[in-house]
Amino acid sequence: MSLPLEGLSAIVTGAGRGLGRAEALELARLGAAVVVNDYGQPGRDGSGAASAAPAEEVAAEIRATGGRAVAHLGDIADFETARALTDLAVTEFGKLDVLVNNAGILRDRMVFSMSEEEWDSVIRVHLKGHFNTTHFAAVHWRTRAKAGETGVYGRIVNTSSEAFLAGSAGQPNYAAAKGGIVGLTTSTALALARYGVTANAICPRARTRMTEDVFAGFAEPTAEGDLDPLSPEHVAPLVGYLASPAAAGVNGQLLVVHGGMVAIVDRPRVAAKFDTAKEAFTYEELDGLLTPHYASRPAGETFAASEVLGLKKG
Repeated sequence: MSLPLEGLSAIVTGAGRGLGRAEALELARLGAAVVVNDYGQPGRDGSGAASAAPAEEVAAEIRATGGRAVAHLGDIADFETARALTDLAVTEFGKLDVLVNNAGILRDRMVFSMSEEEWDSVIRVHLKGHFNTTHFAAVHWRTRAKAGETGVYGRIVNTSSEAFLAGSAGQPNYAAAKGGIVGLTTSTALALARYGVTANAICPRARTRMTEDVFAGFAEPTAEGDLDPLSPEHVAPLVGYLASPAAAGVNGQLLVVHGGMVAIVDRPRVAAKFDTAKEAFTYEELDGLLTPHYASRPAGETFAASEVLGLKKG
């Protein structure tokens, strides 16, 4: 019996640790050859001896179990680095089939305290990084389709966040970047569907090095040996599914995943509509329509869906 991703190749960004590592290992377990990307460089261990870069360690871990993997060290927010990453997948494995965008950083601050650098760096790594890799993967798939290749296979899994859905007050840069990623995903899904490519986004909740302060003391395992409810291993199987042929009918979707639960987020819907009784609205007419409308709504309610933070298994 063949594995779901057998014969396919994948890129996972930010895969040296945490969520990206779990995703890379899961794709390999399902049969994919994996390019493990991470920004982390080789370092030194406690004794001062040279140590491998995290991406190289994950690639070696995959190869040790009989899988195929190669490491790529570089910043995917750099346009040419993203090009080289895609080229590496094609050179090593003949083609690219799956792109999982996971790389990211945090620079949390309230909007009135945030510096320009804290804003720019998060937007750069998350949003531009997602665009860069998506661009070169899309060029690869479109070029193959335009050359007459039939059955082009492409899967993009992007990483958004509940911070975008719920409007995290202390993460204006992160929430904005993650909202932008959803827009990039839905646009990409429509643009590439004709070539046999799907693009979806997930909002994972996982305890990793990047989020250890965010989730400190939150939903800890109840007994020794229990799987952490916020373990990345709860997220990786969904990425594997979305990368698979079974998910051919899933495109342009947003899913929340953590702790043994997957929730499908519905698209925004129009809550109310008002028409002017004249040729064009005036301030007075809008005041008469919108002010009572919002007065009847729950206090403090915004476009943010804070209830998503209460989702859990069961």
